[in-house]
Amino acid sequence: MKKKIIVLTSLFLILILGGCGAKTEGEIDNMKFKETEEITNYVKIEMTTGDLMILELYPNIAPITVENFQKLVSEKFYDNLIFHRVIEDFMIQGGDPQGTGMGGSNNTIKGEFESNGVANNLKHERGVISMARSQIKDSASSQFFICHKDASYLDGDYAAFGKLIAGFDTLDKIATTKVNGEKPVTDQKMKTVRFVTIEK
Repeated sequence: MKKKIIVLTSLFLILILGGCGAKTEGEIDNMKFKETEEITNYVKIEMTTGDLMILELYPNIAPITVENFQKLVSEKFYDNLIFHRVIEDFMIQGGDPQGTGMGGSNNTIKGEFESNGVANNLKHERGVISMARSQIKDSASSQFFICHKDASYLDGDYAAFGKLIAGFDTLDKIATTKVNGEKPVTDQKMKTVRFVTIEK
């Protein structure tokens, strides 16, 4: 009897631990991906639910912003942070270690957008990722948002720097979750944020 209990317990642990692993490679929206330690222009966000999003970054459009984001990803800064602000048909916002909208990383960067003297022609349309900031134009730090629907009225005032290329169903799922004000009732948590290589 004791042997059976030990075997069953061991199998249970294997199943649980196996299910806790991150998705280091796989396929999403007919796009194959594989995690890498190298810095790339492709980033995978895996939620604690197992849902995935893959972003393509555009250093040719916003080099300072992309470099800052890549640095934070390489430091695993975004792991276990939540999307603390969710507005359906507008955007989902995350990247604050405090989870309140008031926090950030240790550094701020120049706002790469037209009203701050920087050419940036990336439109805030569905799936575009952009930097959140305060009223101060050079105050962006770690917080970012992904547009759920068109938000072209932000063009020229916020630093768009990439676009979602896979996982729009995940974006929709987060954007339509139940909220209390603008904060999700159930935490929408990023389990890991990692660089990937992709095969379209």
